[in-house]
Amino acid sequence: MLSDQEILNGCLAQDKKAQRVLYKKYASSMFGICLRYCKKRAEAEDVLQEAFIKIFSNIKSYRSDGSFEGWLKRIVVNTALNYYKSNLKRCFDESIDNMNDSNMPSTQTFDPDISAADLMGMINSLADGYRLVFNMYAIEGYSHKEIADMLNISENTSKSQLSRARVILQQKVLEYRKMYINS
Repeated sequence: MLSDQEILNGCLAQDKKAQRVLYKKYASSMFGICLRYCKKRAEAEDVLQEAFIKIFSNIKSYRSDGSFEGWLKRIVVNTALNYYKSNLKRCFDESIDNMNDSNMPSTQTFDPDISAADLMGMINSLADGYRLVFNMYAIEGYSHKEIADMLNISENTSKSQLSRARVILQQKVLEYRKMYINS
């Protein structure tokens, strides 16, 4: 198998074989990212296709000063976010100032009895704004400032969306445990 540098060199030369190898090597992991941001599989496929078009069009801008896979991932995340920005009118509707702390559970630990697939299903069932911020913060590792800048929202709104997402996920975990684990 070709190294990333060999694939990159081929893609820079617009070699179709190198582009195909790049796609085959990274499509499944990048598709997983798309699935975290899209509610429907068809949307995720569209985002992945658009992301790879951007990757191939902008591969000359990769400066080799960081991970190639990280560069690909950032393009995929940004493409997914742009998709939602253009298709959603209002998914960030609650400011942290309006939140009621009495709804916050006291613990925020992960339950190892829940499968990754079930947990991803719970995350995907969140409202769009909650899901986007949760994915960006908890999974992708962006800061609230970065999220706010990328989504054109305030840092407080990012914090609010994350907080609400956590509360909802914790409620879903409790329901799951009652339904499947404790029965």
